[in-house]
Amino acid sequence: MTKSDPLTAFFNPHGVAVIGATTDPTKLGYGLARNLVQSNFQGVVHFVNPKGGRLLGQPLYQAISQVPDPVDLAIVLIPAAFVPEALHDCGKRGIRAVIIGSGGFRETGEQGAKLEAECLEIAKSHQMRLIGPNCIGILDTHLPINATFLPPPGPPPGEVAFVSHSGAICAAVIDWARGQGFGMSRLVSLGNQTDVNETDVLGPVLADPFTRVLTLYLEGVSDGRRFVHQASRLAEEKPIIALKVGRFSSGQRAVASHTGVLAGQESAFDAAFLRAGVIRANTSEEMFDWARALAWCPLPKGRNVAVLTNAGGPGVTAADALEMENMHLSKLKAETIEELSDILPPAASLVNPVDMLASATPEQYARCLNILLADSEVDSVMVILPPPPMFTAGAVAKALIPVIHHAEKPVILALMGERLIQEAVEHFRAARVAEYRFPERAASALAVLARRAEHLSRGEKSGKVPIQVDLKFNTRKESILSSLDKLQPGENLSLETVNDLLAAYGIPVAETILAGTVQQALAAARKIGYPVVLKIASPDIPHKSEFGGVVLDVRDETSLVKGFEELVSRINILRPDARVLGVHIQPLVLTGQEVILGAVKDPQFGPLVMFGAGGVEVEGLQDVAFGLAPISEEEAGFILGKTWAGRRLEGYRNLKPADRQAAIKALCSLAQLAADLPQLEEIEINPLRILEQGKGVLAVDARARMTAF
Repeated sequence: MTKSDPLTAFFNPHGVAVIGATTDPTKLGYGLARNLVQSNFQGVVHFVNPKGGRLLGQPLYQAISQVPDPVDLAIVLIPAAFVPEALHDCGKRGIRAVIIGSGGFRETGEQGAKLEAECLEIAKSHQMRLIGPNCIGILDTHLPINATFLPPPGPPPGEVAFVSHSGAICAAVIDWARGQGFGMSRLVSLGNQTDVNETDVLGPVLADPFTRVLTLYLEGVSDGRRFVHQASRLAEEKPIIALKVGRFSSGQRAVASHTGVLAGQESAFDAAFLRAGVIRANTSEEMFDWARALAWCPLPKGRNVAVLTNAGGPGVTAADALEMENMHLSKLKAETIEELSDILPPAASLVNPVDMLASATPEQYARCLNILLADSEVDSVMVILPPPPMFTAGAVAKALIPVIHHAEKPVILALMGERLIQEAVEHFRAARVAEYRFPERAASALAVLARRAEHLSRGEKSGKVPIQVDLKFNTRKESILSSLDKLQPGENLSLETVNDLLAAYGIPVAETILAGTVQQALAAARKIGYPVVLKIASPDIPHKSEFGGVVLDVRDETSLVKGFEELVSRINILRPDARVLGVHIQPLVLTGQEVILGAVKDPQFGPLVMFGAGGVEVEGLQDVAFGLAPISEEEAGFILGKTWAGRRLEGYRNLKPADRQAAIKALCSLAQLAADLPQLEEIEINPLRILEQGKGVLAVDARARMTAF
């Protein structure tokens, strides 16, 4: 964002004109005018209304053309039908940034959508940027400016910015934030996003020096790949937390693979947020819980937590909550335990969680916290404070705050209670110390600090190397591409073509021979060697096992002849409409661990790659994880680690460790293939056999489908 960029005027205007300002206190135009004046905005505010007069001690100009300089931002709050004319007038006046707060556009139906499209065309003709329509506006508590029509008071100044697709959510968040004791830096309501969208404002909002954390309320994204590109760059500097809503509303597409079934809209967002370094929250409360911790706390060096409490029950609750968040109780050093024993009664528990007993004084809280923070085995501390029986919670807070402020490790408070802890709540909030009502929320906040630290560490270790993997087609490139071009949209590829694709990208495939007759099948089996597997060859049957289209463990010619004839007969009865090309003969592969690899094109984010537990029950198990293709080996390893199938590759009980590195390379290769070939809608290897360490992988079965235009 530069000084010549129209977006500059949205966030740092010199003069603001309100088109639709009114003296009627029941109208939104009055509320907007009032907020601008009362926000102590240091620029100039102009009011426009055809009736003229005066408002809040200032003149009401009858037209925007009459408004004197400076004016670089206009806010329009008039009936939708008159907005196009107002935009023309703003353009002629030289205004290049306009917020349309008016409703009555796309959200109302076809006519409203046409009106909104007209507004966009007018804006483009004047090189004008629009926020809205159907939005609440923007505010900045530090500039300050309140260019919304929301009822006062606005939020107190703070470090958390909020960008929202919903105006109503903005109003609720402002009121809730004030009640929760944390302030906001900037707020942007985007409305219908006819022009300026969530990606456009990421940079300008995070460029604000007062903003330490950006929170997003998203109903979708306008350009998935652009969002990822922008967010991944900006998230290295400041944390971004997103609440993506509508996770269960999308219908399931008709797809030919397990990957396509499992790769719903939310899997795509998970993969995109992972790539971008955006932290995904599940609830509004969780998003702002995390935002406070990230804004106010230093980051930990690890996941080891010490718990300090004055009661045993809350300590056990905290231990459970931390384990659920994949955090770990620190093993305290002997000298730490000795120091604690010098200041606590004999009955106190000195094994983490540290229970000081109900008699703990404010001084003991502070001294014990200092001791725990000095332990090199402790990365962060959770302090639990139910109402002390002999002292006030406020007195404990006063004793703890100086220790927390001087600490280089994060300290999160779990204040348990309501009325008896209010004094402590006020002290902690005034001191910018993150506090939560129960240990579960405190544990969640500590976990997000660890996640943020790990994300930054991964970025440093990777050296910001390009994600793309340098893989090339082999000498069959032209013939493979030629065969793809001849296929119809939505058509399934032959197994031979899929195998050629996989082999071209360095993924080993099981030897496969197509037999149109029994005699050809016998010759193929002799070449491959028994035992073999028979699979029906039909582009119309992607899931062969569902129709009995697979015969396993064929060990001799008699069994092969019988299996071949029964297989073809069964398919002709169950799927008489299917094109049957013959039977594929493959060697029987029983060694190695069975997984699934897949890739599918997402309409917003492009190709996604999947790894997980393979076989016929993949949809039932749903032990899968996704990434945005292409991926690096480091990201592939992270994806494997999110699934049980991936973790099991390192060995489990009687299972020997498998060739995990070969699995990672295969996943990277498939991701690259999907990224290179946009004409592919989906491709899947199920199963991929991960052999013993050093022996690689083997694709046993695969399928792919062309994009349906």
